[in-house]
Amino acid sequence: MSGGEGQGLLARPGRRSVGDRPVFELDQRGVEATRRALDRGLCSECFGRLFGRLGHGLSNPERAVRCAAALGVELPNPAGPCALCGGAFDRWADWIGRALRAAEGLEWHRFTCGSRWDPEILAREESLWSEVGTEWGESARTAFNRELGKRIEARTGALGGPDRPDLVFLADLPVGRVELTVLPVYVGGRYRKLDRTLPQTRWPCRRCRGQGCNQCGGTGKTYPTSVEEIVAGPFLRATGAMASRFHGMGREDIDARMLGRGRPFVLELLQPRRRTIDLVPIGEELAREGAGRVEVVDLRLAESSDVVRVKEAAPEKSYRVGVSGSVPLEKVNEALSVAVGRAIAQRTPARVAHRRSDRVRTRRLVAARVVEASEGRFTLDLRTEAGTYVKEWVEGDDGRTEPSLASLVGVPLRVEYLDVLEIHDTEA
Repeated sequence: MSGGEGQGLLARPGRRSVGDRPVFELDQRGVEATRRALDRGLCSECFGRLFGRLGHGLSNPERAVRCAAALGVELPNPAGPCALCGGAFDRWADWIGRALRAAEGLEWHRFTCGSRWDPEILAREESLWSEVGTEWGESARTAFNRELGKRIEARTGALGGPDRPDLVFLADLPVGRVELTVLPVYVGGRYRKLDRTLPQTRWPCRRCRGQGCNQCGGTGKTYPTSVEEIVAGPFLRATGAMASRFHGMGREDIDARMLGRGRPFVLELLQPRRRTIDLVPIGEELAREGAGRVEVVDLRLAESSDVVRVKEAAPEKSYRVGVSGSVPLEKVNEALSVAVGRAIAQRTPARVAHRRSDRVRTRRLVAARVVEASEGRFTLDLRTEAGTYVKEWVEGDDGRTEPSLASLVGVPLRVEYLDVLEIHDTEA
């Protein structure tokens, strides 16, 4: 639809079409902006972008044609490269080829596109909008990202857009290359740790900091393996990922078992080459490789948001604690009745002070009871707030925890063993 010079109608960007045609009607301001843009040496893409927020459903070259038609003229073709983009919108085959070569050998189903531009071009674009007098401009970066995405979609059948992409293509226009970011694959589950010599995560050798030395036998590790390494192994092989990160809902001490339903975790697989995962055979492989040491249950595919949920969760926990100490059972029960619900001030334990900030944390016992007792020994079942140092609450840690069970009964106590019985993360 076009009218005589200076007689265009009011633009209606909210309406998609009239019949089969998208609405694109210019008012007087739009016609004047079109006239001022005609001699700027712009390609049809950059010309149309001056009015990119009008005429929903049109491409920018189509907008450019309709703008020229509103003046009753032909759209001029620049003699050389576009004065604004320098021909960036004319080299789609090059950019698509670079993107697909960067992703060669990878499995991917969803993607998004970005671009890096010369700041001088972007500044020149804003000046042009002001000089021409357009209120409807679309940035070169936005248009380029969208159009590149549409063409990759058409070539590959993959789905473009910002929602949970597998890959991010970043076209670096000044350099002339495409940088690729491969997004992680996430798997969630729960693990039970049955081995009192197994840390949760890989523990670098303190002497060589993971580089390998005589003390660690060249492994770079303090312990031969970990829950993280046992769980990650089959997934790394299945996906061809470069590495992994293990995110647990808290952690237990090396010499503590994790029982009950297990501790929730999310495994983050970095730069995977394959993304389709069959959890059944991997679960079977984990059962064989972790036999007697680690059990993994409730495996499922996860998302990046699950990492935040797992890391920020602070559920109560239940423990079973074996304690040695010469104290009458009546005195233990009396101390427990005093301790439950009472604030406990815990300074950072001496055993972890080298890796955690030295401060005082306040925690509480939710419930406590003796489940077994014999001469010089007794067993406790405890339920505590998240972050309670249970060993230190029993022993006192040389006064760093107040009150401790040892201080309440008035005799030295020692923790012989500790098991985590449950992580109460699913309770209302």
